Amino acid sequence: MKVNTQSVNFVADKKLLDFIQRRLDKLELFYDKIIESDVYLKVENTSDKENKLFEARLKVPGDSFVVKKQCKSFEEGADIAASSLERQLKKRKQKLRSYL
Repeated sequence: MKVNTQSVNFVADKKLLDFIQRRLDKLELFYDKIIESDVYLKVENTSDKENKLFEARLKVPGDSFVVKKQCKSFEEGADIAASSLERQLKKRKQKLRSYL
């Protein structure tokens, strides 16, 4: 699956981009018709420790899923967002099976 990553207010290193790619590639185990995913990484200028915003948009035929998470690190955000997307994909697959 192609993961388009955009980072706002900073430059993302290769290690972070590889981690996000690997984590989102695991979603294909649960739903194999994923077209593409867009990831937006933003650093907000606040004194709060949880100033990193991870947003993922997953495109599947006929629908798209969007998850936004605010965490202390982008790795933590990627894990939480991927878990949330995993649940949504399982739910969608279950719904499609019930129509057959």
